[in-house]
Amino acid sequence: MATAAAAGPPTVGAVIAALDGWYPPVTAASWDRVGLVLGEPTAVVERVLCVVDVVPETAQQALDLGVQLIVSHHPLLFRGVSSVAPTTYAGRIVHDLIRGGVALHVAHTNADVAPDGVNEALADLFGLTDRELMTPEGIGRVGTLPAPLSLRELTQRTAQVLPVTAWGVRAAGDPDRVITRLAVSSGSGAEHLADAVAKGADAVVTSDVKHHYASEHIAAGGPAIVEAAHWATEWPWLPRVAGLLRNAFGIETIVSQIRTDPWNLYASGGELISEPRG
Repeated sequence: MATAAAAGPPTVGAVIAALDGWYPPVTAASWDRVGLVLGEPTAVVERVLCVVDVVPETAQQALDLGVQLIVSHHPLLFRGVSSVAPTTYAGRIVHDLIRGGVALHVAHTNADVAPDGVNEALADLFGLTDRELMTPEGIGRVGTLPAPLSLRELTQRTAQVLPVTAWGVRAAGDPDRVITRLAVSSGSGAEHLADAVAKGADAVVTSDVKHHYASEHIAAGGPAIVEAAHWATEWPWLPRVAGLLRNAFGIETIVSQIRTDPWNLYASGGELISEPRG
């Protein structure tokens, strides 16, 4: 890879080949949509923007910055479409990116399970040691905290290490419970609560846990749940993949700071707090 930087800027195809090496598409879930979404493989790449979501704000950011490639975690075209007309939400983005010469590549569940992927980046934030996979497929990580924390302290620590959102961080469980062994599962982790139990975790950091899942899990004596915004648990991967690309090709990589978490209002104790996206 080092020779690629010396030989000049890489092509879209070369960058994607590297991404596919780190995050093999074959490891993505069967329902997922990963890989090159749009762009010419022969086009030259000098600048890359890394995002969690391709939304109008991050698409415009790519155009304003003059990047040639967006690396996104979430797919833009997740469900089947019969049209990419510019009158549709996704179609407008597709047209704008093609017109601006911006390619788009997605690494989603294949990035979740990878050694240099989303869950590893999340585990790094907590300094987990003796780390192991939470599931055989590679979803989540479980390890030992540098020092035990109460659930109250872990909740505060989670809020400190993750990017700030209007959602914030909340927890379910005894606030004084001592947490030594921690599980992390980026994005929607409700279906993996049982895996955290099986791995002997004292708590799990994740997002998108439904009311009845959390209620039954805690009532059954399961690990405490620390829940942050979906976007916030996945954003820490962006600096990692940006660094990999920068080191491999010597190109400029930009990590988007735009908050694409859709939840932008929070009320507590009668006080309404509003945070616009971006």
